[in-house]
Amino acid sequence: MSVENLYAVPNLTTVLTGPLREIEQHLLNQQSAIETWFRNEWRKTPAPFYASVDLRNAGFKLAPVDTNLFPAGFNNLNPAFMPLCIQATQSALEHICPGANRVLIIPENHTRNTAYFESLAMLQEVLNKAGYATKIGSLDAELESAQTQQLPSGDQLTLHPIVRNGNRISVDGFDPCIVLLNNDLSSGAPAVLENIEQTVIPPIRSGWAHRLKSGHFGHYQQVAEAFAEQIGIDPWLINPLFTTCGEINFMKREGEDCIAHNVGKLLDAIQKKYDEYGITEPPFIIVKADAGTYGMGIMTIHSIEEARELNRKQRTKMSKIKGGQAVSKVILQEGVYTFESWGSEQAVAEPVVYMLDHFVVGGFYRVHTGRSRTENLNAPGMHFEPLAFAEPCNSPNEKMPPDACPNRFYAYGVIARLALLAAARELDDLKHSDVTKESID
Repeated sequence: MSVENLYAVPNLTTVLTGPLREIEQHLLNQQSAIETWFRNEWRKTPAPFYASVDLRNAGFKLAPVDTNLFPAGFNNLNPAFMPLCIQATQSALEHICPGANRVLIIPENHTRNTAYFESLAMLQEVLNKAGYATKIGSLDAELESAQTQQLPSGDQLTLHPIVRNGNRISVDGFDPCIVLLNNDLSSGAPAVLENIEQTVIPPIRSGWAHRLKSGHFGHYQQVAEAFAEQIGIDPWLINPLFTTCGEINFMKREGEDCIAHNVGKLLDAIQKKYDEYGITEPPFIIVKADAGTYGMGIMTIHSIEEARELNRKQRTKMSKIKGGQAVSKVILQEGVYTFESWGSEQAVAEPVVYMLDHFVVGGFYRVHTGRSRTENLNAPGMHFEPLAFAEPCNSPNEKMPPDACPNRFYAYGVIARLALLAAARELDDLKHSDVTKESID
């Protein structure tokens, strides 16, 4: 890969870059104070083992729009990340379970998704190179014996059926110290994982059966406000406004009044900020299932009328998410434009940042030639442009302009770590609520 491609970055195709440059300049000027602030926060609330964060860069606003505690896509990271991934993995697991030397990965049941298998193979390679013997145990009830998959990259992956003995699980006599979930447990925790004595990361209750996106973004709002006060910026510049609606049934058209009412209130709130910053683009809202992932149960809304006039195709799309789970609650989130475009086709793009422990270990751009700057890009037809921005994420160059590639990537890393801190606080709350429940019981 050439040096030019190593630090490639999409064009920021908007004149509304003043506020973003101000954010980036603040980050550069206060890098030492920012890193000290993060270090103190991680002491209070340790980071999850891993996460990925989808960001949107509107030129006037840079904010996270989704945080994934069970990230796939490791195969899309540049190989230049490997040393940093190994070091971060060692650091994390030494703190989580100092005596551990064997890890069992629990994946999604994507039996035909070769891209997902490539991600698993890369994750397994990172763990192996970090010094941990690693196998993959499948929750697929139809898997009766070990099954090896040959991958397009030339690698291979072996899935093993899980065996439970007492309060421990194993595969083919391999007794792990740590069980690493790469499955979001949208349908709830399977019985085979309940109350096992091995360390499970992330915790079982971090699955979508127990969490809501609104809970995460509530924590993120608090984090963003504290951070914005620290560096002296308007928190709105890094924080998407949001509200929620419960008791929704799209097919029965129940809850539409709640959605329309809240769309109106949220559009008004966004417009006030747009007026404050002289932004002439029309505001929009992203409606998402309040739990779930894989880009399912998501639509873009521009007006109250549009919210009231959903057609059957839209309602069907919004009614269910992964695993056929019905959508009963939604989060209405301020839409953040993506004004970054990639290549000669000027395809819209958004950065995705990956973290292991509290370290930024790289990322890529999600690119979609068939979607607009207001639409969700996590959809069929997307592709990825890997970026080796591990170094610039940690090493901004104060001698270069604030929007130069190394400095923009540092900004991406800072905002992603704010989302990671919100996730850490979210999981800490879940842990304490479990302790409280056990004491009451």
